[in-house]
Amino acid sequence: MKRSRNKILLLAGVALLVVGLPAASQEAPESLLPPGFGSDELPPRQPDRPAGERPEPGTPSPLPPLTGDTPPVGSALLGEEEALEEPPKPLELPEWARRSTAVVGAIDVQHKGLPADEFGRTDGRFLSTLMRRLDAPIASRWASILLRRSLLSRIPLPHGVAPADWVAERAWLLLRMGEADGARLLVQAVDVDQFTPKMFEVAVQTALATADPAALCPLVEPGRAISDEPVWQLSDAMCAALAGDAARASAMIDQARRRSRARGIDLLLAEKVIGAGTNTRRAVTIQWDEVDRLNAWRFGLASATGMVVPERLMNLAGPRMQAWQARAPMLPLEQRLAAADTAASLGVFSHDALVEIYSLVADTTDPSELRDSVGGRLRQAYVGEDSDARVGALRQLWDDGKTPAQQHARRILTGGAAARLPASEALAGDAGKIIAAILAAGLDQRAARWADVVDAMGSDGDRAWALLAVGTPRASVDVSAGRVRDFAKRDDSNDQIRSKMLVAALAGLGRIPGGAQSPLAEDLGVRLSVGNGWTAMIGDAAAKRQPGTVALLAAVGMQTADWRGVPPEHLYHIVRALRLAGLDYEARMIAAEALSRL
Repeated sequence: MKRSRNKILLLAGVALLVVGLPAASQEAPESLLPPGFGSDELPPRQPDRPAGERPEPGTPSPLPPLTGDTPPVGSALLGEEEALEEPPKPLELPEWARRSTAVVGAIDVQHKGLPADEFGRTDGRFLSTLMRRLDAPIASRWASILLRRSLLSRIPLPHGVAPADWVAERAWLLLRMGEADGARLLVQAVDVDQFTPKMFEVAVQTALATADPAALCPLVEPGRAISDEPVWQLSDAMCAALAGDAARASAMIDQARRRSRARGIDLLLAEKVIGAGTNTRRAVTIQWDEVDRLNAWRFGLASATGMVVPERLMNLAGPRMQAWQARAPMLPLEQRLAAADTAASLGVFSHDALVEIYSLVADTTDPSELRDSVGGRLRQAYVGEDSDARVGALRQLWDDGKTPAQQHARRILTGGAAARLPASEALAGDAGKIIAAILAAGLDQRAARWADVVDAMGSDGDRAWALLAVGTPRASVDVSAGRVRDFAKRDDSNDQIRSKMLVAALAGLGRIPGGAQSPLAEDLGVRLSVGNGWTAMIGDAAAKRQPGTVALLAAVGMQTADWRGVPPEHLYHIVRALRLAGLDYEARMIAAEALSRL
């Protein structure tokens, strides 16, 4: 579904008001029930609305409970059985063992994190509102990678938000971006006895996204103190089975069935997990024929037991869940390959990670079938006997991409192999695709080696020239106004979108000489000087050197399914703000990505 370009205006307008409003993120969620019991989204707590009023676009709706009322914990069921014995409560951590929530994160500047002051003195309520309402995943892979680094960085608690809720907002956005492992790093950095209702809910989602039911176990008892949701009884039963207490697990799941608090595939999947525990004799067969949608509960429990979810359901689930599938440890590698392409295109998988998964599959492929497989061709692209053999393998990999995401993933996959090719006139005919692959892997200095070859190609090298014009550390090719106009004259893209994006990117990078910027933009109908609330905010954050705020606002400006929905004016403000905030590399990679994917 195409997302509205006007969404940014709504988001920006709401964000401007948030500082004066109560912090909604500090309120308790309405339900702890994960998606798997009737909704696709996690419900952040929203203010009460009049009956019949619809939530704002992009705001997840509260999750409904399962059928039937929720009986008190420990009550008898229809007088037929006694309440199950509660397990012992976990020991409280001594004061010296507690971790501070004043600074939470998984990476620092030495490990590609952003500075501790990445958000400056920006109000936490403002940042939380932007995170909560951001429609992820976004169009740009490189912008998503930058946002992940920002969210995972070790940063102090901003003003105006509760500590655990601040971490929960960051983790929940990571989950929506497809970053299940990143979300887990944040959730695990907070002691359970400091969890808020929102943090409990995000922790449940994270356990499911990482296909790790055991991660639910520390949450069960403190979670029951907040709500009596069916998720806790089912999780308790699964955890009992994982701990080897088969009798207790069976009794609890039977009780849940009799109470009708869970039914259908949701209950069967919990039984499937129990059946995988020690000393259990439950054999459960899962039938997906009547299931019309996938959600976190179904995905997480199925993946945890090594079950491959039907392709039709994964396709309906969207890219976020496909990225979760790509890293699900219990699924066979072959079943994760298609999802790995999606994960790479989103920015969840790096070039190295994508090469590794295809290489692992190649190692288990029959030698007679290896040559025509992706892994076999990738190997040939690296170690072919000469440049012609390596380029031939690269062409096959590029041409095999079926969908836009897979075509993008193939460029990411082949970036390292393409960077090993000599920059020679003999390969000039493939220069555009070679440079696109090199930059997709982030190897900007390797791409710059092709500058002389591309300059000598003239009009035949337009696509390669445009990529080098924005992607290299310094302007390595002719970026005069005349060269830009010549490119625009030959541009056959719809509505000259490539030329518009090129001018916007060059202007944002400060690479258009003299007074040529305005005339070039005006000739193409790109309104670089027109502003709104969002442009003011991202410009202000850049001027204050707040790279985290800029990264988050850049993502706000890219809330669309693909690059065709990103206005050139947005690209200009994003690239310019990133450059001014000290993120020149990221600005160039985003600009090159725009030109290579349109």
